Amino acid sequence: MKKNAFDPMRVRIWALTGLMGLCLLAFAGVMYYTQILHGEENRAKSLASNAASETVEASRGIITDRNGKVLVSNRLTYTLIFSAKDFENDQDLNAAILRLTDLCTENNTVWNDTLPLSKTAPYSYTDAQDSEGFALFLKNKSIPYSKLSQVTPTLQPDRFMAKLRELFKIDSSYTDDQARTIAGVRYELAVKSLTDAQYVFADDVSVELISQTADGQYQGVSTGTASARVYNTEYAAHVLGRLSPIYYEDWVGDPENGITGYRDMEGYSMNSLVGREGAEKAFESYLHGTKGTRIITTNEEGKITGELYTKEPQPGGTVALTLDIDVQEDTEKSLAQTIEAMTAKDGIVRGGAAVVVGVGSGEVLAMASYPTYNLSTFDQDYSRLVSDTVGTPLLNRAIGGAYAPGSTFKPCTAVAALESGIITPSSTIVDRGVYDYYKSPQPRCWIYNEYGGTHGRVNVSQAITVSCNYFFYEVGRLTGIKTLADYARQFGLGEYTGIEIGGAGSAEAKGSMATPEFAERNGLEWTDGQTLTAAIGQSYDLFTPLQLANYIATLVGSGQHYEAHLLKNVKSYDNSSVIYAYDKAPLNTVEMSDSTLQAVKEGMHNLTTGSLSYYFSNCVVSAGAKTGTAETGIANTNNGVFVCFAPYDDPQIAVAVVIEKGGSGAALASTAVDIVNSYFSQEEIGAVVIGENTLLK
Repeated sequence: MKKNAFDPMRVRIWALTGLMGLCLLAFAGVMYYTQILHGEENRAKSLASNAASETVEASRGIITDRNGKVLVSNRLTYTLIFSAKDFENDQDLNAAILRLTDLCTENNTVWNDTLPLSKTAPYSYTDAQDSEGFALFLKNKSIPYSKLSQVTPTLQPDRFMAKLRELFKIDSSYTDDQARTIAGVRYELAVKSLTDAQYVFADDVSVELISQTADGQYQGVSTGTASARVYNTEYAAHVLGRLSPIYYEDWVGDPENGITGYRDMEGYSMNSLVGREGAEKAFESYLHGTKGTRIITTNEEGKITGELYTKEPQPGGTVALTLDIDVQEDTEKSLAQTIEAMTAKDGIVRGGAAVVVGVGSGEVLAMASYPTYNLSTFDQDYSRLVSDTVGTPLLNRAIGGAYAPGSTFKPCTAVAALESGIITPSSTIVDRGVYDYYKSPQPRCWIYNEYGGTHGRVNVSQAITVSCNYFFYEVGRLTGIKTLADYARQFGLGEYTGIEIGGAGSAEAKGSMATPEFAERNGLEWTDGQTLTAAIGQSYDLFTPLQLANYIATLVGSGQHYEAHLLKNVKSYDNSSVIYAYDKAPLNTVEMSDSTLQAVKEGMHNLTTGSLSYYFSNCVVSAGAKTGTAETGIANTNNGVFVCFAPYDDPQIAVAVVIEKGGSGAALASTAVDIVNSYFSQEEIGAVVIGENTLLK
C-alpha cells in the first residue's frame, strides 16, 4: 500500500527548526544593535549606577647622569583618601576624623595638614605654603584677613581657633589638641573642595594601616596608589631638586599676567606632585607624564568588582643630565673635606662651592655646594635646614653665591689688553711696589705688602704666574674700564649663565662687573682707583663659581662661549625614542689671536709647575691654574678662589673652587687637583663600551 506523502512529524521538525532559526536571527540582531551599534552607550549606562571614575596619576620620569646611572626613580606607594560626602552632619564627620587620626598616630603615620596654625596651644600662626588657597578659604568663610608677608586672619591665633571650632561645629567636649586636629582636616577638605580635588589624607602608608581601615570600616576612607621619588644617590641635592604638592595659586595661575596654571595644562590634577626646585622643576615638562582615567565598579557592599581604563596613563620621559655622578661625588667629598679641615683648625664656619664645566660644550659635569643636605630625608630635616642661618645649607652657592674673583680675573684683563693692542706678549712692565700714577689711591702689589719687595720687570705671562698686581694696575688703567667690562661680558661674567635651574627670578645670582654705570645704579662711589682694583678682580666685581668655571672653559676653548647647561637629552620612558638632544651653538665667540691665548695659558701653566708644583705633582695630567684671594673687608677672612683647566695641551674641563673665608686661593689647589684626577680617572673607566638604551644602577 502506498504511503501518504504528508508526514506530520517532519513538518513539526521543520517548523521548530525554522522557529529556532528566527529566534537566533532575532537574537543576533539584538546583539548587533546593543553591542555594536550602541555598545559604548549601553556599557556606560550599565556602569553608571555602580561605578566611579577616578584620575590615575602617571609615573614620573626618571633622572639619570650622562652615563645612564639612575639618580632619581620611583616606587609604588599606597595612599589614604578621605571624603566628607557620605556624612550626614558635622558631628559624625568630626568623630570620624578623630577616630582616623588616632589610628594614624598609633601607627606613626603623618597625615596632610597645611592649616597655618601651630598644632598645640598656645596657638601661633605659621607660614601658609598655599597662601592664595588660604586667602580664599578665609574669604569663603567670611573671616577678615590681611596680606602682608603672608596671608593671615586679623584675629588673634586663639580667637581664630575658636572661630574654626564654631565654623566646623567642633563640640566643646573635644580638647584643644583634638579640636586643632579636626580643624586641620576640615580645612584640607574645604580647600580641596575649591578645585573638586580629592583630599589625599596620607601618603606612602603601610599595607597594615590600609588593612586596619578596611577591617575597622572607617567611614569616608578609601585607598589609592601613587608613586614616590626614590633617590639613588646622596649627592647633587642642589642640582636634582625636589617635588611638592600643587598649591592653589599654582593651580589657577595668573590669567591677568598671562601665567598659565596647572589646571589648564594637560596631564595634571590638583593632587599631582610637581618640581619645585632644581632639575625636577627645570625639566618638569619632560618628567611629568599624562594622567589617565579609569572606572572602578563596586558591588552593593562597596567591594571593587572590576576596573576599566578609559585612558591609559603615559609615564614621563627619561631625563639624562650632563652630570657625571662619580665626579660629582668626588667633588662634593673633596670640597667638604677641605672646608671641614679649615673649620676644625680655627673654628670658623664656612661655605663653599666647586664646579666642573666641559670645554667646548658648556656641559656642567659636577656642581657642588657645601654645606648640603640629603634629599631622601629632606622632609624630616626641613626645620633644621631652614633654621640654619649660618651654614645656609639650602643655598646653592655654585649659582647663588656671588664672590669677588680676586686674581682669577687677571687672565680676562690680560686678554682685553692684548687684543686691544695695549700690550703684546713680549711687553714688560717694571713692578715698583707702590702704584703711584694717581695721587690717590696708591695701591700696592701684594709682594710689597708682605715682603717689601717687587716682581721686577715682567711680561704678561710672568705677571699671571706671579700674580703681579702692579702689572695689572697699569694694564687695567691703559685698557680702560669700558673695554675690561666688555670682555668680561663676552666671557659671561656678571651675566646669567643660561643654566636651566637659574635665570632671572630664580636662585641664580647674576653677579656684577664693576663699572661707573653699575656704581651709579646702586648708589656707589666711583673713582679712577676703581678701575685699578676692578682689573685685579676687586672693586664691585662679583661672580658666581659657575660663571668662573664657564669663563675659564671659554678662555681655553678658543673663545667659544656656550651657555652652561645640565640637560644632555630626553628619551621616552621605554628609551625607544629620543625626544630632545642638546645641540645649541655657542652664544658668542671671544675673538683672540693664537699668541694671546698662548700667552695666557702659558702663564697659568707655569703656576702649576712653579709655586703650586707641590699640589700639581700629584695631578694625572698637565694643567693650568690661577689663584685668587678675594678681600671681604673683614680682617683675616678673605675668600679663597681657584680656577684651573686640564689637560694643558688639549683642554677638556675647567674647574672653579670658592671657599668662603678660605684665605689664599692656593689653599684650594689640592681640592682642584682631586677633582681633575677624578674626572680623568672616570674618563678611563667610562671608556668601557656601554650598550645603547641602558640604565645603570
